[in-house]
Amino acid sequence: MTKKSTILLVYTGGTIGMMKDYKTNALKAFDFSQIVEKIPELQQLNCKIEVISFEEPIDSSDMNTKYYIKIAEIIEENYQKFDGFVVLTGSDTMSYTSSAISFLLENLQKPVIFTGSQLPIGDLRTDAKENLITSIEIASARKNGLPIISEVCLYFEYKLYRANRTTKINAEQFEAFASMNYPPLAESGVHLQFNEHLLEQPKNVDKELIVRKKLDYNIVILKLFPGITLNVVQSIVAIPNLKGIVLETYGSGNAPTEKQFINILDAAIKKGIRIVNVTQCAGGSVILGHYETSVKLKEIGLVDGKDITTETAIAKMMYLLGENLSTEEFKHYFELPLRGEID
Repeated sequence: MTKKSTILLVYTGGTIGMMKDYKTNALKAFDFSQIVEKIPELQQLNCKIEVISFEEPIDSSDMNTKYYIKIAEIIEENYQKFDGFVVLTGSDTMSYTSSAISFLLENLQKPVIFTGSQLPIGDLRTDAKENLITSIEIASARKNGLPIISEVCLYFEYKLYRANRTTKINAEQFEAFASMNYPPLAESGVHLQFNEHLLEQPKNVDKELIVRKKLDYNIVILKLFPGITLNVVQSIVAIPNLKGIVLETYGSGNAPTEKQFINILDAAIKKGIRIVNVTQCAGGSVILGHYETSVKLKEIGLVDGKDITTETAIAKMMYLLGENLSTEEFKHYFELPLRGEID
């Protein structure tokens, strides 16, 4: 008889954890300790489920680095006891949160699946049950005695994505997330189909899980737009204690060629501020030096974000800044795929 997988469900907050009181029409918190009783379909899965819930559920908008560490520590403390983890968070910031967790967990050998929903779990037409059931099924899926997934993923509306490749694209539709630069890792239809050639293969299988807990959040996103003034750019780079800038440029990494604009960025880099170039486009990649409008950016030492998402650029920058790397080391590691986040 196949051994039952043990899955830890971590509820942090978000829409998925709400139930409607049909007498008052008010939303109230769902008790995840009663999940198997409330969703009996889970009994059909060959796994044992335990639950840890945050004492105070965190709304998407209140999610921050303190809670990233808390999620990582829950996984760290329970890593040996469970075969897989399903983390429920608010969908609005799920790409940010799950991307950060992918960098905090080094030498990961087990699945960590993030999911949530657009409608509360108690709504008649909710997407919560399907997302939750399939996420648990994915977390417990094994082949030849080993987990099929051994990375941080995000499951939503019949598709499993690498978490640090995702962006939330829709606030109204159940198909809320997209991964523009990397295909789904699995798709749920009549059968659950894994695209195994796309999965991250476990590295350092003989090494223990390392949880990185030093994050530096003295960073900012600077999005360029036609007509942006030099005063705005100068004000951003002059923020006290600023350590890093995610610069959202046009197309394949292009920016104004005005000398004063370049000089402001050059001075910031020489002052020790790390600047990463990411594209504003939903899909595609930065190619520094491809056009004349990005040649100067390459010359002054901007970090090439390649096809990284803004959400993941923020997470990776927080992680690498926390490691106190030199300018050259930061650039080297940022441009290197650490968790499958870039090509």
